Amino acid sequence: MKRVLYQGHGSLRLIAGDTVIYVDPYAGEGYDIPADLILVTHQHYDHNRLDLPARKESCRVFQNMDAIQNGKYVSFYFNGIHIEPVQACNKNHPIDECVGYVLTLADGTKIYFAGDTSKTEQMYELAGRKLDYAFLPMDGIYNMDIPEAIECAEIIKAKCTIPVHMAPGQLFDMSRAKQFVTESAMIVEAGEEIDL
Repeated sequence: MKRVLYQGHGSLRLIAGDTVIYVDPYAGEGYDIPADLILVTHQHYDHNRLDLPARKESCRVFQNMDAIQNGKYVSFYFNGIHIEPVQACNKNHPIDECVGYVLTLADGTKIYFAGDTSKTEQMYELAGRKLDYAFLPMDGIYNMDIPEAIECAEIIKAKCTIPVHMAPGQLFDMSRAKQFVTESAMIVEAGEEIDL
């Protein structure tokens, strides 16, 4: 069993087998399933509500300050899942304070949670990873706008690219989502869960 719940804004819940992972908890519903791991991309208030998810006693929290140590990205395995921090940055998000995450599940499924970012140099390297899913922000205020998100999707070449973080203060914006027109585009509404 592999599925992702898009909770809205930049918040997501991944269930892979018996492992429950929350990414950037802040928005929407669906925090009732106890977490094994909570990933935070950066310390803006709309990405780090660590109090929201229920947690198992053994829950691990891994944040941007854990992900970047002495200027280097720190990868690790968790319950057979490879967690790899990657570049995330723009004028609102310093590269040394923000990360995205590439998760490789035990069966080889690769998922890219971009966090708050614009185009990065590392996206060209991600193109060779054969990503299955990529979640890209595109609010055009704190992150890249829709044309740049489309450009990034075409650089990364994931099988499915899902737009998130579309408009400040909103869980989801269908009018903006429909403008994300690229071959790999997949629209997932806030509160919708997809099987991977």
